[in-house]
Amino acid sequence: MIEAVIWDFGGVLTTSPFEAFTRFETERGLPTDIIRRTNAANHLENAWAKFERAEVDIEAFDELFAAESLALGAAVRGKDVLPLLSGDLRPEMVEALKRVKAKFKTGCITNNLPANAIGSQSGRTLYVAEVMALFDHVIESAKIGLRKPDPRIYRMMAETLQVEPKNCVYLDDLGINLKPAREMGMTTIKVVGAAQAIAELEAATGLALR
Repeated sequence: MIEAVIWDFGGVLTTSPFEAFTRFETERGLPTDIIRRTNAANHLENAWAKFERAEVDIEAFDELFAAESLALGAAVRGKDVLPLLSGDLRPEMVEALKRVKAKFKTGCITNNLPANAIGSQSGRTLYVAEVMALFDHVIESAKIGLRKPDPRIYRMMAETLQVEPKNCVYLDDLGINLKPAREMGMTTIKVVGAAQAIAELEAATGLALR
Protein backbone atom coordinates (compact mmCIF):
# COMPACT_ATOMS: atom_id res chain seq x y z
CA MET A 1 0.00 0.00 0.00
CA ILE A 2 1.73 3.16 -1.21
CA GLU A 3 1.54 6.11 1.19
CA ALA A 4 4.36 8.37 -0.01
CA VAL A 5 6.25 9.26 -3.19
CA ILE A 6 9.80 10.56 -2.76
CA TRP A 7 11.53 12.41 -5.58
CA ASP A 8 15.04 13.36 -6.58
CA PHE A 9 15.16 16.85 -8.10
CA GLY A 10 17.85 17.27 -10.78
CA GLY A 11 17.36 14.87 -13.68
CA VAL A 12 13.88 13.95 -12.46
CA LEU A 13 11.83 17.15 -12.14
CA THR A 14 14.36 18.90 -14.38
CA THR A 15 16.19 17.80 -17.50
CA SER A 16 19.46 15.98 -16.87
CA PRO A 17 22.65 18.03 -16.55
CA PHE A 18 24.38 15.23 -18.47
CA GLU A 19 23.20 16.84 -21.73
CA ALA A 20 24.91 20.09 -20.76
CA PHE A 21 28.06 18.19 -19.74
CA THR A 22 28.23 16.59 -23.20
CA ARG A 23 27.82 19.94 -24.98
CA PHE A 24 30.53 21.51 -22.82
CA GLU A 25 32.97 18.68 -23.53
CA THR A 26 32.32 18.81 -27.26
CA GLU A 27 32.76 22.60 -27.41
CA ARG A 28 36.05 22.45 -25.46
CA GLY A 29 37.43 19.38 -27.24
CA LEU A 30 37.58 17.46 -23.97
CA PRO A 31 37.62 13.66 -23.62
CA THR A 32 34.13 12.13 -23.84
CA ASP A 33 32.34 11.91 -20.48
CA ILE A 34 35.30 13.39 -18.55
CA ILE A 35 32.92 15.23 -16.20
CA ARG A 36 30.77 12.19 -15.48
CA ARG A 37 33.82 9.96 -15.04
CA THR A 38 35.32 12.46 -12.58
CA ASN A 39 32.04 12.50 -10.65
CA ALA A 40 31.95 8.69 -10.57
CA ALA A 41 35.56 8.07 -9.49
CA ASN A 42 35.84 7.62 -5.70
CA HIS A 43 32.23 8.80 -5.60
CA LEU A 44 31.87 8.77 -1.81
CA GLU A 45 34.91 10.96 -1.10
CA ASN A 46 35.68 12.93 -4.26
CA ALA A 47 35.45 16.71 -4.75
CA TRP A 48 31.78 16.46 -5.72
CA ALA A 49 30.86 14.42 -2.64
CA LYS A 50 32.69 16.78 -0.31
CA PHE A 51 31.05 19.84 -1.88
CA GLU A 52 27.56 18.31 -1.69
CA ARG A 53 28.14 17.65 2.01
CA ALA A 54 29.43 21.25 2.41
CA GLU A 55 32.82 19.97 3.63
CA VAL A 56 34.79 22.18 1.22
CA ASP A 57 34.18 25.68 -0.13
CA ILE A 58 33.88 26.64 -3.78
CA GLU A 59 37.58 27.49 -4.17
CA ALA A 60 38.68 24.12 -2.81
CA PHE A 61 36.07 22.34 -4.96
CA ASP A 62 37.33 24.16 -8.05
CA GLU A 63 40.90 22.98 -7.48
CA LEU A 64 40.04 19.45 -6.33
CA PHE A 65 37.81 18.83 -9.36
CA ALA A 66 40.54 20.10 -11.71
CA ALA A 67 43.08 17.73 -10.14
CA GLU A 68 40.71 14.74 -10.22
CA SER A 69 39.70 15.33 -13.84
CA LEU A 70 43.36 15.82 -14.86
CA ALA A 71 44.12 12.38 -13.43
CA LEU A 72 41.49 11.00 -15.83
CA GLY A 73 42.81 12.81 -18.90
CA ALA A 74 42.06 16.55 -18.88
CA ALA A 75 41.79 19.29 -16.26
CA VAL A 76 38.28 20.73 -15.92
CA ARG A 77 37.78 23.54 -13.42
CA GLY A 78 35.04 22.87 -10.91
CA LYS A 79 33.76 26.43 -11.34
CA ASP A 80 33.20 25.74 -15.04
CA VAL A 81 31.01 22.74 -14.26
CA LEU A 82 28.66 24.47 -11.81
CA PRO A 83 26.73 26.58 -14.38
CA LEU A 84 25.93 23.36 -16.30
CA LEU A 85 23.91 21.91 -13.43
CA SER A 86 20.60 23.74 -13.56
CA GLY A 87 18.41 21.92 -16.06
CA ASP A 88 14.99 23.04 -17.26
CA LEU A 89 11.87 22.06 -15.36
CA ARG A 90 9.87 19.25 -16.96
CA PRO A 91 6.26 20.52 -16.83
CA GLU A 92 4.78 17.03 -17.22
CA MET A 93 6.74 15.83 -14.19
CA VAL A 94 5.61 18.84 -12.15
CA GLU A 95 2.01 18.03 -13.12
CA ALA A 96 2.53 14.42 -12.00
CA LEU A 97 3.92 15.69 -8.68
CA LYS A 98 0.84 17.88 -8.17
CA ARG A 99 -1.49 14.93 -8.78
CA VAL A 100 0.53 12.69 -6.48
CA LYS A 101 0.43 15.31 -3.73
CA ALA A 102 -3.37 15.29 -3.80
CA LYS A 103 -3.36 11.63 -2.69
CA PHE A 104 -0.04 10.83 -1.04
CA LYS A 105 2.68 12.30 1.14
CA THR A 106 5.54 13.77 -0.88
CA GLY A 107 9.24 14.20 -0.18
CA CYS A 108 12.36 15.33 -2.02
CA ILE A 109 15.87 14.03 -1.36
CA THR A 110 18.45 16.00 -3.31
CA ASN A 111 22.22 15.95 -3.44
CA ASN A 112 22.79 19.65 -3.85
CA LEU A 113 25.46 22.27 -3.39
CA PRO A 114 25.82 25.04 -0.83
CA ALA A 115 23.30 27.79 -1.51
CA ASN A 116 25.76 30.28 -2.99
CA ALA A 117 27.62 27.80 -5.21
CA ILE A 118 25.79 28.29 -8.48
CA GLY A 119 24.42 31.80 -8.28
CA SER A 120 21.89 32.90 -10.87
CA GLN A 121 23.80 32.46 -14.14
CA SER A 122 20.79 30.62 -15.49
CA GLY A 123 18.46 33.52 -14.77
CA ARG A 124 16.57 31.52 -12.16
CA THR A 125 17.35 29.79 -8.91
CA LEU A 126 18.08 26.08 -9.15
CA TYR A 127 15.19 25.31 -6.84
CA VAL A 128 11.97 26.80 -8.08
CA ALA A 129 10.04 27.86 -5.01
CA GLU A 130 6.57 26.92 -6.23
CA VAL A 131 7.70 23.39 -7.09
CA MET A 132 9.57 22.89 -3.83
CA ALA A 133 6.44 23.97 -1.96
CA LEU A 134 4.70 20.83 -3.27
CA PHE A 135 6.81 18.64 -0.99
CA ASP A 136 5.82 17.83 2.57
CA HIS A 137 9.52 17.57 3.41
CA VAL A 138 12.80 18.32 1.60
CA ILE A 139 16.22 16.93 2.54
CA GLU A 140 19.21 18.74 1.00
CA SER A 141 22.64 17.13 1.30
CA ALA A 142 24.46 20.43 1.72
CA LYS A 143 22.31 21.32 4.72
CA ILE A 144 22.63 18.06 6.65
CA GLY A 145 26.12 16.88 5.67
CA LEU A 146 24.85 13.57 4.24
CA ARG A 147 24.31 12.67 0.61
CA LYS A 148 22.83 9.85 -1.41
CA PRO A 149 23.55 6.94 -1.58
CA ASP A 150 24.09 7.00 2.22
CA PRO A 151 21.18 4.86 3.53
CA ARG A 152 20.66 7.22 6.47
CA ILE A 153 19.26 9.95 4.22
CA TYR A 154 16.42 7.69 3.00
CA ARG A 155 15.62 6.55 6.53
CA MET A 156 15.47 10.18 7.67
CA MET A 157 12.87 10.91 5.00
CA ALA A 158 10.71 7.89 5.82
CA GLU A 159 10.84 8.73 9.54
CA THR A 160 9.95 12.38 8.95
CA LEU A 161 7.03 11.45 6.67
CA GLN A 162 6.05 8.77 9.22
CA VAL A 163 5.84 5.99 6.65
CA GLU A 164 7.46 2.58 6.33
CA PRO A 165 9.98 2.32 3.46
CA LYS A 166 7.92 -0.51 1.93
CA ASN A 167 5.05 1.97 1.50
CA CYS A 168 7.17 4.46 -0.47
CA VAL A 169 7.99 4.98 -4.13
CA TYR A 170 11.36 6.61 -4.85
CA LEU A 171 12.35 8.21 -8.18
CA ASP A 172 15.95 9.04 -9.16
CA ASP A 173 17.90 9.24 -12.42
CA LEU A 174 20.95 7.47 -10.97
CA GLY A 175 20.91 3.74 -10.32
CA ILE A 176 23.50 4.07 -7.55
CA ASN A 177 21.05 6.25 -5.61
CA LEU A 178 18.16 3.84 -6.11
CA LYS A 179 19.94 0.78 -4.75
CA PRO A 180 19.80 1.61 -1.00
CA ALA A 181 16.17 2.72 -1.28
CA ARG A 182 15.29 -0.57 -2.99
CA GLU A 183 17.24 -2.58 -0.39
CA MET A 184 15.19 -1.05 2.43
CA GLY A 185 11.96 -1.96 0.67
CA MET A 186 11.00 1.08 -1.38
CA THR A 187 9.54 0.70 -4.87
CA THR A 188 12.13 2.39 -7.09
CA ILE A 189 11.84 4.04 -10.50
CA LYS A 190 14.91 4.93 -12.55
CA VAL A 191 14.02 8.06 -14.49
CA VAL A 192 15.28 7.85 -18.06
CA GLY A 193 12.66 10.20 -19.50
CA ALA A 194 9.47 11.89 -18.34
CA ALA A 195 6.98 9.68 -20.22
CA GLN A 196 8.65 6.46 -19.02
CA ALA A 197 8.85 7.66 -15.42
CA ILE A 198 5.23 8.81 -15.34
CA ALA A 199 4.03 5.49 -16.78
CA GLU A 200 5.93 3.55 -14.11
CA LEU A 201 4.69 5.89 -11.38
CA GLU A 202 1.10 5.43 -12.57
CA ALA A 203 1.56 1.66 -12.35
CA ALA A 204 3.03 1.91 -8.85
CA THR A 205 0.40 4.28 -7.45
CA GLY A 206 -2.70 3.49 -9.47
CA LEU A 207 -3.17 7.19 -10.22
CA ALA A 208 -3.72 8.91 -13.56
CA LEU A 209 -0.85 11.42 -13.68
CA ARG A 210 -1.32 13.14 -17.04
